[in-house]
Amino acid sequence: MADGGTVRVFGNVIGARRVRQGERLRARLARRFRHEEGRQYPLAVEDNPVIGPYLGLKTVVSRPGGPEPDCENGVFIGTIRMGYGHYRIGLALASAAASMGLTPYWFDLLNFDSTGEKVIREMDRWYSLGSRISQKSRAFNRLVWDPLMGRWYRRLEKNYPVMELCGLFSDVYGALPPDTPFLATHPFTAHAAVKAGLRRVVNVIPDNCPLGFHLAPGAFQTVQTPSAYFGFRTLRGMGRRGEVPCGVPASHLRMAGHYVDHELAANIEADCGARLARLEARAPRRLLLSVGGAGAQAPLVAAVLRHLLPRLREKSVALFLNFGDHAKIEERVMRAAPGAAEIAVRHTDWDGTARFAEDALEGEASGLHTFLHRDIYAAVYATNALMRASDVLMTKPSELAYYPIPTLFLERVGGHEAWGAIRGAELGAGSQECAGTAETLQALDLLLGGGDLLSLWCDSILRQDRAGVYHGAYRAVEWATE
Repeated sequence: MADGGTVRVFGNVIGARRVRQGERLRARLARRFRHEEGRQYPLAVEDNPVIGPYLGLKTVVSRPGGPEPDCENGVFIGTIRMGYGHYRIGLALASAAASMGLTPYWFDLLNFDSTGEKVIREMDRWYSLGSRISQKSRAFNRLVWDPLMGRWYRRLEKNYPVMELCGLFSDVYGALPPDTPFLATHPFTAHAAVKAGLRRVVNVIPDNCPLGFHLAPGAFQTVQTPSAYFGFRTLRGMGRRGEVPCGVPASHLRMAGHYVDHELAANIEADCGARLARLEARAPRRLLLSVGGAGAQAPLVAAVLRHLLPRLREKSVALFLNFGDHAKIEERVMRAAPGAAEIAVRHTDWDGTARFAEDALEGEASGLHTFLHRDIYAAVYATNALMRASDVLMTKPSELAYYPIPTLFLERVGGHEAWGAIRGAELGAGSQECAGTAETLQALDLLLGGGDLLSLWCDSILRQDRAGVYHGAYRAVEWATE
């Protein structure tokens, strides 16, 4: 709603200066990347060769004459690669949609030769660089990156220029009917969908740290936790300085629960039972360590690997180390842990990885297994495939913080992630965030030396499952298709 040069977002006034700033930002990037107003993007679908056989996922591309998406019996999942978190949420939604008899269509803004694709790639380069620097420099992390990720994006007015910028991304939605169910896993995809005229947009908000950046006016907002619901309902700390803001109306906001893949959510009882059975049988403890999508934390991963090497050599522990698609990170870590490469079983073929994960559900596992896949879907989904057969997940508190597996939380990358570890610890599903190497190794030794923590976390996960905490993906799909 415009009013004399100002704009209202959920009833909150966005000043004329910010509105002009957004208009200038959009115009500047349109000139820089030679944006063509009115360009048409005919849509076609392709089978996803990696995830398609598991989730029925189809990828949306732009080309004339190809098979078109079935907008009546499908749901579109808008995403971008910026780290792995938004892809991970998208895969959870796709899995839930497929289990409900719907066709999930993967609508990645980076799959189009468009202005939006160029702008997002530029942003992602800076995001990835900042993430990596934050893990090398504590001063940079404390003074720049942590405040930037946790506070700078908080105020609604500050984020308005980015909302305006997303108008440059909306042209690729032109072929979608207005009533197409659309699940947005990144606010960029939600803003663009709304600006393109779509009326059934669900903005699937990540994290547990309410930020103005995550909101998409005109869409229906979902969150994973009660505290995030309260944060957005009140918009506390997101208004103009000195003012109490208007919150998001209850009619535009719902608490969904954790966004978890169907195959994981449907097998929580069986998987926790298997973990407790392995604990009782004194089988090698199975650790799953997932390297984040920005490729940060290589020194910490190397320290963990060096610490575990004696146990891995004697095969009293199993370590599933997923490097995603970060070949350079794998090289750095292996070089920093002498002897690891010699004992590692290396998995780079997706079919082989899928077979290994399936066999590990019923069979034995020990020693070091590393996973590296060039395909982005395999890189992300390998962690999901291995999760069911693992006893403990080791991860920074990213979107993996919300999954139903006992979790050892590594140090965060960016202030917003701190709240994921708080959520997991308070639910009893994992540790508190471990600050640095010493705390990580201490917690790791406790997990390997006894069974009390693993038993406690499994029991808590089973209780949360009975309460429906892990059903958020199903609910988000339901709301998009109602």
